[in-house]
Amino acid sequence: MALFFVNEEYNNLDICVSWHGEKFHACDELDAFLNGPVKSRLDDNEGTDDFQSCLRGLELTGMGRTCLEEILSANEPEFRDWAIGEALAESWLMETYKIIFPWNMGRDKRNPFASLPGADLVGFIKDKDGFRLVLGEVKTSTDKKTPPQVMLGRSGMKHQLDNLTDNMGIIRQLLIWLYYRTRNDTYKQVFESSCTNYFDSQFKKVILFGVLIRDTDPNELDLSGRGTKLRVKLSTPTKCHLIALYLPWGIEEMVVRLRKGGSK
Repeated sequence: MALFFVNEEYNNLDICVSWHGEKFHACDELDAFLNGPVKSRLDDNEGTDDFQSCLRGLELTGMGRTCLEEILSANEPEFRDWAIGEALAESWLMETYKIIFPWNMGRDKRNPFASLPGADLVGFIKDKDGFRLVLGEVKTSTDKKTPPQVMLGRSGMKHQLDNLTDNMGIIRQLLIWLYYRTRNDTYKQVFESSCTNYFDSQFKKVILFGVLIRDTDPNELDLSGRGTKLRVKLSTPTKCHLIALYLPWGIEEMVVRLRKGGSK
């Protein structure tokens, strides 16, 4: 779908590290995006449908079927800001950059209220030499400061993106995670192509994304400080895109709109 509800407010382009801010505008098309691709990603509709279909295909007694329906109706809707922010970022990246996310990371949660360590974004992107790994972080903030606190310190975006370039322990674990979710899948060759390019380039053929979701007015200072520091560290053929998505209403209202079908 074309994203007609987005306008670019600023950009600073570079062969290695670039940043830009995108302003969302309230309209029916944005509501449709939230309640279509974003909600589907958040709820993992594809995986949930397969799961329910499998269990409903079991030969159960009447009591067993009653118990099954009790389990299926016990789903906890996801209301946390950061989880909805990640679903929004993934859906926007899939549409804008054609990124392939071979697996919905929400399926790996043992606890529905837990977050997963490592990286928020793990996938692939088509490249002239085959495919590249995509790794990234998503930050959702209601902070009114510029830049917001989520961009700063050891838990901030720059430090976490640093880890995705030089922390071999984290990268190894992410590659293992990808391997087991693609080895019997149509993405097996995509995984192998991405790893070949990654290793042959001495860990440089990777695309990093840092996505910040805010409910404030667009301000390039949200990204420019982190981007400038990353330019000192990173070099081609690594590419890094810092992206700020600015909502037309508060993040709490985004949650309400997504769960109520658009109108508040």
